[in-house]
Amino acid sequence: MFTTIISLIRIAFYMLTKNKTRRLALKYDKAGDISNRDKVVFDVVPKWARFVFTNVAKATVEVTGEEKLPKDRAVVFIGNHQGNMDIPLLFGFINKPMTFVAKAELAKIPLLSDWMKLLQCTFIERKSPRKSIQAIHDAAEGVKKGYSQVIFPEGTRSKGGPHHEFKAGSFKLAFMSDAPIVPVTIDGTWRIYEGQKKIKKGQHVKLIIHDPIETKGLSKEEQQKIPSMVEKIVCKPIGE
Repeated sequence: MFTTIISLIRIAFYMLTKNKTRRLALKYDKAGDISNRDKVVFDVVPKWARFVFTNVAKATVEVTGEEKLPKDRAVVFIGNHQGNMDIPLLFGFINKPMTFVAKAELAKIPLLSDWMKLLQCTFIERKSPRKSIQAIHDAAEGVKKGYSQVIFPEGTRSKGGPHHEFKAGSFKLAFMSDAPIVPVTIDGTWRIYEGQKKIKKGQHVKLIIHDPIETKGLSKEEQQKIPSMVEKIVCKPIGE
């Protein structure tokens, strides 16, 4: 537990050291200077994510398939969800600016909420179907503007157990934005925290990036086949 507390303090301290940068990004955002805002944010966030992995968790990361990523197009990353370290893994070790759909409660956390808003995160109220649908529409518009999105269609962490079924509704974001789906396999993040409910250093994590799947122009019947196909692609490398 002591190691976990120290690790959380280090993460919080790192964020505090970026306060000046955060204020600068907020200034650009208020002025409508989107280009400079994004330049600041998408420089800081990946560095923070790598700090969490390499300096705090002392984890090693093996990435394969990055050459498959579309260079000049926003995509929708869809992967399995093992633990809380999945987001830092993707942000820190995939060289492509991205954001994600987050639960609305995170928008109430001081400091963190500023960075998430600057990152163009979409906040979703899961208890409200109407607001949930609107959030997906907003996220799809973000993809059209060039912000790649991360989706975990399981809806919850597997924490090292068998993966949960991929919910078909999670794929609507990709279909609405006509963006390619990039399946990603995450293997090992749960061991860093979920495996023992405390930070366990020195773990090895694998991240596999699969071939993009085009969604533009698909018929309804073709769209219906996508969730199970992506689930098989993502989960096969981890033997599920």
